[in-house]
Amino acid sequence: MASPRIRLRKLSEPTISRLPVYQRIVESYLRRDIERIESSQIAELTGVTATTVRRDLAGLGQLGTRGSGYDVKVLNEKIGEALGHDRSYSVVVVGMGNLGHALVNSSNFLIRGATLAALYDADPAVIGTEVAGHVVRSITDPMIEATVGVICTPPAVAQAVADQLVASNVRAILNFAPAVINVPIGVAVHYVDFSIELQILVFHLLNTVNFAGGVLHSLGITATKPSSDTP
Repeated sequence: MASPRIRLRKLSEPTISRLPVYQRIVESYLRRDIERIESSQIAELTGVTATTVRRDLAGLGQLGTRGSGYDVKVLNEKIGEALGHDRSYSVVVVGMGNLGHALVNSSNFLIRGATLAALYDADPAVIGTEVAGHVVRSITDPMIEATVGVICTPPAVAQAVADQLVASNVRAILNFAPAVINVPIGVAVHYVDFSIELQILVFHLLNTVNFAGGVLHSLGITATKPSSDTP
């Protein structure tokens, strides 16, 4: 079981959400054998200001020298350390429908240090089949202790599954079910709801006049300046 990391400076929730994006950018530089990166380059690709990037990365310790940017290899290691990539984690996934199958078969699902420990489902037609190298277990079987539990079930059973995970000493839950679950103090829950994310994205498309370039990069859209005759 992973123990909490003690940090000299607490990272804010927005900073934590941006760090994985920064790391993807840094890793792309590593693959191209580029040794240094500037905050302005990260900012341009993420749609935030260079000041925000520098403030976020300052929480990881002394990394760069003003005017010379960041060492790409060191920055990648420090971000990975902050995100816990130097630890070991076990993951169980409950719900082997379309979403569960897609997740466990994705090469981007597990972070570094994480291993898939077990898969569970309630469907007799699914139980006993092999998915991603694991035989799917019955949800009625004793649930193994793991670091993280992932819920990919229909909303009606999400709470019952969460209760099972908590009873098995799982202290972090990633919930893909469109339902709010109740857990005791000491258990972390993160919700991933694609319909909500789509609604938020559409809101920004309809209500934001000037996008920073990075906001639309993931859509493959390039922000353009309005023509001179635009009112």
